Amino acid sequence: MLDLEQLRRDTPGCLDRVFLDSAGSSLPPQPVLATVIGHLRREAEVGGYLAAAERADDLAAVRRSLAHLIGAEPAEIALVDSATRAWNEFVAAIRFVPGDRILISRVEYASNAITALHRARAAGATVEVIPSDASGRIDLDSLERMLDDRVRLVSLVHVPTNGGLINPIREVVEIAHRQGALVLLDACQSVGQLPIDVAALGVDALSATGRKWLRGPRGTGFLYLRGELVERLDPVALDLRSAEWTGPDTYRPAPNATRFELWEYDVAARLGLGVAADYLLDIGIDYVARAIAERADAMRTGLSSLKGVTVRDLGTDRSGIVTFTVDGIDAMRAREQLVDKQITVTASPRSSTLLDMSARGLDAVVRASPHYFVSEGDIETFLEAVAGLA
Repeated sequence: MLDLEQLRRDTPGCLDRVFLDSAGSSLPPQPVLATVIGHLRREAEVGGYLAAAERADDLAAVRRSLAHLIGAEPAEIALVDSATRAWNEFVAAIRFVPGDRILISRVEYASNAITALHRARAAGATVEVIPSDASGRIDLDSLERMLDDRVRLVSLVHVPTNGGLINPIREVVEIAHRQGALVLLDACQSVGQLPIDVAALGVDALSATGRKWLRGPRGTGFLYLRGELVERLDPVALDLRSAEWTGPDTYRPAPNATRFELWEYDVAARLGLGVAADYLLDIGIDYVARAIAERADAMRTGLSSLKGVTVRDLGTDRSGIVTFTVDGIDAMRAREQLVDKQITVTASPRSSTLLDMSARGLDAVVRASPHYFVSEGDIETFLEAVAGLA
């Protein structure tokens, strides 16, 4: 059982307000905060190099903790500064040629779509959209019909930013791999709230952030790269961290995922990310996933009972992201009114998930994302506030 009171004491930011934005940037627990601040103080005392050297073992452990969390090997983890960086670096490392095809889903995130279009334009490739089925999930039959040997990459968003939908993974991987296509999983909104085992799922790569459901610092993220894929990828940027200078005119890229890392990084933030991963592992991802699902379901049920409120989540299996609209009230205005009542939510605009929101005729939705530290009283306060929006 989760000790809710202890978890809330570890999260003082949730004590004087209702915090429902873990899909945006969650509240880090006290051990993460203490780690980051403590290391910054140590850097001020002895300098950045010595302070980092003192924490060499802890820094190495960050990769091990993240690997443990997603069922990977430490050598398959590259530590970067964001999920977007991870996604972009992987896609940029694929040697696309004219005629290649990139498939994205209807719920693709704006940053991913922009990068895919940019890379396709430069290489003479094309970007095509896999339709969604009636439930909103990726249409597996359509995917199978679209695949041929020119499809180099299938981009799969596990949980979209604008709703509680959960896309199938293993089914997509099996279909794509039959035609030799790579599958890149955008797990930005799923790592930290859903159990993930990359070995069982079979994805070729995965991008994730630290600041959302993992409750880590901003400016942290990671890329998972299936081990045997490394030699097929040529990173855009290399330095003395990602490669070795072996002679006057030769160099050797790292033999594992670290070929996607650069030497300079925020040491304090990376240590905080490791603590956040360990904090989650200590609680147990299965407990966390159940707690988040219960809170999200309670919010959807409550919102559905309110006059003039429409829950906008698609899918059959749903995540901890709850989206809704209120008749006659712009999503941004609703967000501001809730913030004024000490309730933190956000608004997800059409531009973030252009294809899906356009298809559904939505300009924006209010997005609430409860983590496990949200109490029953918090949910009641939230529902009362939404009922009072005007």
